Amino acid sequence: MRIFQLLFIFLCYSSIFAQKQNFRSRSEIGFLLGGSYYIGDLNQFGHFKNTQLSGGVLYRFNINPRVSLRANATFGSVEASDAASRNKIVQNRNLSFSSQLYEVGAGLEFSYFPFQLGHPRYKGTAYLLTEIAFFHMNPIAEINGDQIELQSLGTEGQGTSLSSKGNYSKTQLAIPLGVGCKFSLGKSISLSFEYGIRKTFTDYLDDVGGSRYVNRDELAEINGPLAAALSNRSLDGSIYGRRGNPATKDWYVFFGGMITFKLGQPNKCVAP
Repeated sequence: MRIFQLLFIFLCYSSIFAQKQNFRSRSEIGFLLGGSYYIGDLNQFGHFKNTQLSGGVLYRFNINPRVSLRANATFGSVEASDAASRNKIVQNRNLSFSSQLYEVGAGLEFSYFPFQLGHPRYKGTAYLLTEIAFFHMNPIAEINGDQIELQSLGTEGQGTSLSSKGNYSKTQLAIPLGVGCKFSLGKSISLSFEYGIRKTFTDYLDDVGGSRYVNRDELAEINGPLAAALSNRSLDGSIYGRRGNPATKDWYVFFGGMITFKLGQPNKCVAP
């Protein structure tokens, strides 16, 4: 019985909110600016390490004071280099990469406290974010001053007899999970701060997935000498070192501040 009472209160609360608002007054559009970085084979534990500038746009539709629909398009970049590691073994591996990231995602925001932009009582709240997103990556390495796209080279023998894997796709699925807080800055403007980590389903954001090096001479015959040179860049030339960790997937992060603007005002009269 208590469950039905709580459900009735929630529905009434949402109905009252809906009566006072219209589509435009519940809609917000905004901009975000912050940083991006990645966690993977070339940066296993260094949160905020190699942070790059990121930005984007977002749309928010407030269903009720606790739940909002959210859509966003975000741009950023990630990079890492073994040369910056303090671990001598990692330094010897000598791999590096950079990649531009373009992400489009949509999902739900769940506010901890009731929040209504411009309301004198509901001025701020913490929130959780969960989304489904698609992102485009393009890992690049620098060699002799040239920027080389790695995916088409098959540096681990992808798509050849040297590997059981085919070439990975540059467009991938991600699950953004975030936490944040937002505040009213008057009747039509809000300010938010957010940290969102992205679970991916690829180990090739950095072009490093396999644990071992493939035979350099065989790879050179099949995919060319450039693929072989970028496959194993170890300082000592060893073919027995560990290239990556296939047991884990790569992650990336967008974080920063957002400012949003309400697109309209509530109706002056509440419908009966």
